[in-house]
Amino acid sequence: MTEIELLDPPCTVQVRTRATARRFTLRLSPSGDGAVLTQPPGVAASDTQAFLTEHAGWLRRALERQPEVVTVRHGARLPVDGTAYIVDVQDGPRRAPMLEDHRLVLRGAGNEGRRIAQWLKLRARDRLAPAVKHYAAQLDRHVARVALRDTRSRWGSCSTTGTVSFSWRLAMAPVDVQEYVAAHEAAHLVEMNHSPRYWAVVARLMPDWKPRRDWLRRHGRELHLYRFD
Repeated sequence: MTEIELLDPPCTVQVRTRATARRFTLRLSPSGDGAVLTQPPGVAASDTQAFLTEHAGWLRRALERQPEVVTVRHGARLPVDGTAYIVDVQDGPRRAPMLEDHRLVLRGAGNEGRRIAQWLKLRARDRLAPAVKHYAAQLDRHVARVALRDTRSRWGSCSTTGTVSFSWRLAMAPVDVQEYVAAHEAAHLVEMNHSPRYWAVVARLMPDWKPRRDWLRRHGRELHLYRFD
């Protein structure tokens, strides 16, 4: 994978070459501040650049339509398990965040964003680790290790050694979407690809996987708009 820095519009385009690609496809990156270009093998660099030049107008408009970045602090709205909560930072000794009514209550000021991010990581781990092991067991497979990362290009990954990684930002997505990603990665323990045989494994684990995947395709980019600095 290579990267191209565009000046108009100013953004980074990740260029991926796929053996199964028959044409150029351009979409926004999950973070919403760049793009991903998928192309067939053997494409000349000049053809890649020409395609990006031709579609610069579309890319500029798509980037302009992106929602604004949300800094997670007192008063911000933050989704947890797909439900929006108001961040409520209160005085007093520091305590871990708690969900109360429609508020995410954080006691003790200072490093609010980072503390909430760590809390989300723990929630993601506590749900996704048991879920992926549950689905793996249904396939008579073993998960060697579960890792949480803040990945931009994918929600999960599975290695040939059985290590499964997830984006901890999934803690902000609906629970059924989190379950889908866990099943998706467990299926890779059987098929390390996205062939029809792979999707048959996913369907065996989760017959209603398509609407869950569709939610992630429509709204997943929004989860990268939250900043926890």
